[in-house]
Amino acid sequence: MANVITNALGKIYIADEVVATAAGLAALDCYGLADMAPRKGMRDSISELLGRENPGRGVEVKTVEDTLEVDLYVIVSYGTRIPEVADNLREKVKYTLRESFGILADRINIHVQGVKVVEEK
Repeated sequence: MANVITNALGKIYIADEVVATAAGLAALDCYGLADMAPRKGMRDSISELLGRENPGRGVEVKTVEDTLEVDLYVIVSYGTRIPEVADNLREKVKYTLRESFGILADRINIHVQGVKVVEEK
């Protein structure tokens, strides 16, 4: 289901995949995040096998009635405080969706799927 923005000129329909892409790109910009983890579905795995870049990887957007819920499946960097990383992710994604689309996410759920040791260069 698409998110709808109504203004004086008409309606703008924003697909859930577009919201997922914006949320994924915003999340990847957060400190303490090593990578996005594939969702439980096959779509992320197939994209990886084909070598396609998928900015919405690890993001699931659900629109139920008038509520928007975003699930982020993430891999955090070893040594970072997971609660702080999760709070930063929530704030960054919420800000990005509000500023880019005028959309207010009702829930942003963080699913930590792993921890990765990131080597400093």
